[in-house]
Amino acid sequence: MSVPLAPVLVKPADAHNARLVSYVHPPDWQNPTPASCYNLVVIGLRLNATITRVERSAGGKLVYYEAQGKEETLAVDEILAGAGRAPNIEGLNLEAAGVQYDRRKGVLVNDCLQTSNPHIYGAGDVCLDWKFTHAADFSARIVIQNALFLGRKKASALTMPWCTYTDPEIAHVGLYERDARERGMEVDTYVREFKEVDRAVLDGEEDGFVKFHVRKGRDEILGATIVARHAGEMISEISVAMAARIGLGKLASVIHPYPTQAEALRQCGDAYNRTRLTPTVKKWMGRWLAWQRS
Repeated sequence: MSVPLAPVLVKPADAHNARLVSYVHPPDWQNPTPASCYNLVVIGLRLNATITRVERSAGGKLVYYEAQGKEETLAVDEILAGAGRAPNIEGLNLEAAGVQYDRRKGVLVNDCLQTSNPHIYGAGDVCLDWKFTHAADFSARIVIQNALFLGRKKASALTMPWCTYTDPEIAHVGLYERDARERGMEVDTYVREFKEVDRAVLDGEEDGFVKFHVRKGRDEILGATIVARHAGEMISEISVAMAARIGLGKLASVIHPYPTQAEALRQCGDAYNRTRLTPTVKKWMGRWLAWQRS
């Protein structure tokens, strides 16, 4: 599963002239966000590129890189490096406590967040793949229940949303389509673009979409992605539905104030319910209505 390491706030000094260049391999997104959703922030991407050296010049900074066997140069104002993070485990003397760890992954825990020493538990960034404040909060709750009250709560049971605070924001919860297929689950996908949502049109925020992945032939929500100005505020409704095992079809019956951008969630539910009107069902409904009128 692909998730960002931590929330990122991006606000260009000039939204119309901002320039962000990333030297990365293609992102691991089964369904990448349309480029139109980023056109105010991201102008150029150099994919599958390797930086060879960086120099200062009278006009700024020069980045030399190789791409497709050719060396190219790009002049930039500033260079930002994503160095990542490492677990802070030095000096804890974990060996003496019988706690196994990995210098990159951190403290090793099982699904109940129990370490190799059954009397010691871990929570937060030091042991989780999710590097989020809210993930640390809820993993700590699991530890308290399991360590103090003989609980058997599991981290894998958490419904974990995340949001990257760009403009528009990108929020996600659950599985991507590729994640589901890797687990042997076939999916149906329902998308509602905000250019078709009245409030988004009124707000001038038509870039973006809501996308649901459900188990094929059913309305069980496996995952969802929202790209919108306030996606982080909207994703929680889907998180609640997933945690409570409320299907996408049921969301169609949830009344949303009009006009709101969150109506896009209900409209995806409507799209799912329309698929239930198969030719056979339509034929029998026609006969039923004809009988009612007779």
